Amino acid sequence: MQYHFDSSTPLFMQVAKVLEDDIFCGRYPEGSQVPSTSEISQSGHLNPATVLKGVNILVERGWVEKRRGLGMFVAQGAVESIRESRKAAFHDDYIRPLKKEADALGLTCDEVVDLVKEEFDAH
Repeated sequence: MQYHFDSSTPLFMQVAKVLEDDIFCGRYPEGSQVPSTSEISQSGHLNPATVLKGVNILVERGWVEKRRGLGMFVAQGAVESIRESRKAAFHDDYIRPLKKEADALGLTCDEVVDLVKEEFDAH
C-alpha cells in the first residue's frame, strides 16, 4: 500500500480508500480478514491512530466489522454496498456535470449518448 504524504487528501482518507479498493477488487473477499491497524501502520509508515481513523470509516459504512479478539473482517454484502456507493458518486461527480454542460451546449440526450458511444467504440 502506497500513501502520498504530500497529497491534499488526508492520510486517514487514503487508508480508507486503499482498503475500499482492495475489498472492491477482491483482494480481501467478503468474510476474509483484513490487515490489523498495526500491520497497516508498519507497512505504510503511518501513525496507528491515523490508520484506525481510516479503518473506522469502513466500519461506519458497514464494509468492515471488528470481531473482538479476532481482528477485522470484510462484512457480507460489502462489495455490493461499495458498488452502490461508487455508482452514486459517479452520478454526482460525472453525470450531473455532463448534463449541465450538455444543456449549456444545447446537446440532446441522443447526441450525448452518441458521443459516449463513440468514445467506448474508440477504445
